[in-house]
Amino acid sequence: MSDRANTNSSSDSAASDKSGKGRATPTRKEAEAKRKVNSLAPAKNKAERFRDREQATVRRRAAREAYMRGDESALPARDKGPVRKFVRDYVDSHRSIGEYFLPVIVIVLVLTVIPNRYVQLMAILFMYSAMLYSLLSGFLFTFKIRKLVAKKFPGTPTKGLGMYGWLRSTQMRRMRAPAPQIKRGEKI
Repeated sequence: MSDRANTNSSSDSAASDKSGKGRATPTRKEAEAKRKVNSLAPAKNKAERFRDREQATVRRRAAREAYMRGDESALPARDKGPVRKFVRDYVDSHRSIGEYFLPVIVIVLVLTVIPNRYVQLMAILFMYSAMLYSLLSGFLFTFKIRKLVAKKFPGTPTKGLGMYGWLRSTQMRRMRAPAPQIKRGEKI
């Protein structure tokens, strides 16, 4: 029986030699040092970083130009679709008091510097009347856009389209993004 136990223990040691990893277990310090990546060390050399930066700049510039042209693939979700394009074109084909509101504010600021109380009062009244007119016309503009969209694109939800058009109409024409694709007075 002792021979059998001897053979079993020798076969166990042989099995453990085959199943062993063949190296010592690393200490915690060694394992952590191996996993640790130096975040301060540059992953690339200076020329590669410069080239990557230049390529990113070119890609951003191309994407911006496509967005300003109104390419459907470059537009964000809020500007995509034929309905939104129709609203943009409709707004761009009309004049509104909202797009002149910023220059009006600048004029009012200049007029309020004049030390005459009458001129200051008239300037402030002019500003408030322009703001009130802009709000009222925007409110009516919203209903008109929603009505036109419902007529041209039946079954399409009009929620948010009026506000989208009104906010675009309050921006100065040159500063609208995407840039206007249609001239003023042009039929759409």
